[in-house]
Amino acid sequence: MQRRAPLGGAEFAPETTFLNSASSGLLPARSAAALRAALDESASYGTMGRDYFGAATASRAAFARLVGVPAERVAVGSSVAVQSGFVAGSLPAGAEVLVPEGDFSSLVNPFAARPDLTLRTAPLEALADAVRPGTALVAFSAVQSVDGRIADLAAIRDAARAHGARTYLDATQAAGWLPLPAADFDFVVAGAFKWLLCPRGTTFMAFGGELGAGTPWPAAPHAGWVAGEDPGASNYGPIRPAATARRFDEPHAHYSYVGAERSLALIEELGVDAVHAHNTALAAHYRAGLAERGLAPVPAPGSAIVSTPGLTDAEQRLTEAGVRIAVRGGLLRASFHLYNSTDDVERLLSLLGPRPGR
Repeated sequence: MQRRAPLGGAEFAPETTFLNSASSGLLPARSAAALRAALDESASYGTMGRDYFGAATASRAAFARLVGVPAERVAVGSSVAVQSGFVAGSLPAGAEVLVPEGDFSSLVNPFAARPDLTLRTAPLEALADAVRPGTALVAFSAVQSVDGRIADLAAIRDAARAHGARTYLDATQAAGWLPLPAADFDFVVAGAFKWLLCPRGTTFMAFGGELGAGTPWPAAPHAGWVAGEDPGASNYGPIRPAATARRFDEPHAHYSYVGAERSLALIEELGVDAVHAHNTALAAHYRAGLAERGLAPVPAPGSAIVSTPGLTDAEQRLTEAGVRIAVRGGLLRASFHLYNSTDDVERLLSLLGPRPGR
């Protein structure tokens, strides 16, 4: 197999073998420098900085380009759970929501918290077949957090359209390395602190489909002053909502978006396609090494996440050896991103044990 060096050059110099991007990504050097400058600026200009909206506006535009939608169809926020709560709140009483079994709680729980909704589950592989005429919304992750399985995006989209259901795609474990057709889905959310390498507190919601383009926007009960058509004139009393998806903005964490602007710029410079090729090649190398050792990860072809049963007892010694990795659902989960290399894969494999006969 072709050996791969990290992408990103001097942006990364981790002191660990970091294989845990599915939990939290590494911050590029440029983003860390921007955050330090923003902190210094706050000593004289307050915690909103000299330009509260500039970094968020640039981040919104960069995320929009990465997922292929216009910037006016992207809202900025703080967490997937808040955005899921907004989507849940847009549904009428009695609506049926279909989700994959075992999907991430920030996606699923806001629907479960509404007792007047019907929450139905199905295996990820059978999700498209489980859509039925009474389904109002299909909510699912593009890539499963626990084991890296990739949803059949086209099949689920087509099944939802055939039955008149809307779609809510959680791209948190996909955006930044997996090319995504965001315009094909009604709601697309992404927590950006993982594969998009942004600080925590950075989340984007993209609106595809017909929302806002002939179909009225849903209500935004969480909207505050930043969601007004003129934020400067929206500080007191009811606001006039922005005509774009900015009407769903939360008052954003300024420092998070200062870092996000630089992190997203790096992803754009490298290109999602290049990151995808890099990450999946490393994951394939790791899967091959596991097979040589008689180990079988959860089938997740083409994923940058590789989760393997029977290895949870290795976590402690890997941690002691400076390898950052995760255990989720009884699986040892390794996730490979642009700052990883072939050397990282081979170090992990060597720590898991030699190949038979060696």
